[in-house]
Amino acid sequence: MAETSDATLVEQAAQGDRDAFAALLARHYPFIFRVAYKWCRNVGEAEDHAQDVCVKLGKAIRSFDGRSAFTSWLYRVTLNTVRDAAKSRARREKRAADFAIMAETQAQAADCDAPADALWDAVDRLPDAERDVVLLVYSEGLSHAEAAGVLGCAEGTIAWRISKAKGRLKTLLEGELQ
Repeated sequence: MAETSDATLVEQAAQGDRDAFAALLARHYPFIFRVAYKWCRNVGEAEDHAQDVCVKLGKAIRSFDGRSAFTSWLYRVTLNTVRDAAKSRARREKRAADFAIMAETQAQAADCDAPADALWDAVDRLPDAERDVVLLVYSEGLSHAEAAGVLGCAEGTIAWRISKAKGRLKTLLEGELQ
């Protein structure tokens, strides 16, 4: 029996055929994993990225227009997934580092032994909207877009609330120093 072509499987999967979609994944998962691994050089991360690509494919298979080979399109989806994850991780690490620097700066100014405790106590005193944003972005590591999705507001609103929260935190922490 002849093997079904990618084009046929894509067409069937786009129409909701789960078996065709499963066949595509089975056929191309090693490729997805290999590409992800080449970019991140970590087996665990590559597995996570490959799973993310599989989920994305389930949502995006209908958008494949056939202008290029399926593997070319799949390569782009995989590469974009790995790059997006790296950018997201870098943003989370920067936010965590910024928050740690802010806590350390306040601790040095206050000559206190528990800067993180003082900072989190100040976070608890923020207005609800600002506290929620600080916790989602700095504690949970969400991007502004993800936090906006959780809170049902615009991404710009998240940035504005973080800016307001930082100003209030500075004021609250400086008030404790006096």
